[in-house]
Amino acid sequence: MDARTEIDPLQNRVLAQLSEAERARLLPQLEQVELPLGKVLHECGNGAHHVHFPTSAVVSLLNLLDDGSSAEAATVGREGVIGFPILMGGGLTPGRTLVVRRGTALRLRAHALTEELNRGGALLQVLLRYSQALLAHMAQMAVCNRHHRLDAQLCRWLLLMLDRSQSDEIVMTQELIASMLGVRREGVTAAAVKLQSAGCIRYRRGRICVLDRAALEQRACECYAVVHGEYERLLPQACGTNRILSLRSAGSDTSPKPARNIAACV
Repeated sequence: MDARTEIDPLQNRVLAQLSEAERARLLPQLEQVELPLGKVLHECGNGAHHVHFPTSAVVSLLNLLDDGSSAEAATVGREGVIGFPILMGGGLTPGRTLVVRRGTALRLRAHALTEELNRGGALLQVLLRYSQALLAHMAQMAVCNRHHRLDAQLCRWLLLMLDRSQSDEIVMTQELIASMLGVRREGVTAAAVKLQSAGCIRYRRGRICVLDRAALEQRACECYAVVHGEYERLLPQACGTNRILSLRSAGSDTSPKPARNIAACV
């Protein structure tokens, strides 16, 4: 069966922002692929030959150190694109891209993307806006990892995963979450126990089921709202149907706050 009949390109928010004519021009060159959990799409220092537009898969952009430790720079799902070096013209991948939620994506060869970008049409403008949102995402994670409590970081990470998923359940071991956050497994265990005791999540055998999203948003640091807000501003439908619930008490301002306002979360 032709893979292009199985996935609606509108499931990816970048492709959804193109006109029908522009999507029709790309469609014959888009290949549906399955991305299994744990698959490495790009390794540090290697070239990227394709870009991926996730439709249900979620991929983590990881920064690596010589001792083998890592930390997540950003999470990319159906709101975005995998293949940042191709978009920027740098060629080599600065980190590792790891599938953290299995699913599907639409794959496009690098030369086909380059040809489309050289047209200077809407795809170029959409990808430039997406690149700005992704850079803001990465910068916010650097601040978050330095200044915020682990339990607040875990809430932020879970919410960003939910925004990029189609389910309230996340299949993820504590070891992998610890690797994403750049912390010890014991810290993740303690934070997960607190969230489970509060009725926010249910954790069992590598599966996290979110029971109370609103409670997670109240416990998360402000970084979730900042990152979510940038995608909404630059790509209005980037985070799907999920919305930011009140992060503060009723009647207070719930608009995203700058990352420097960290006193209440530290």
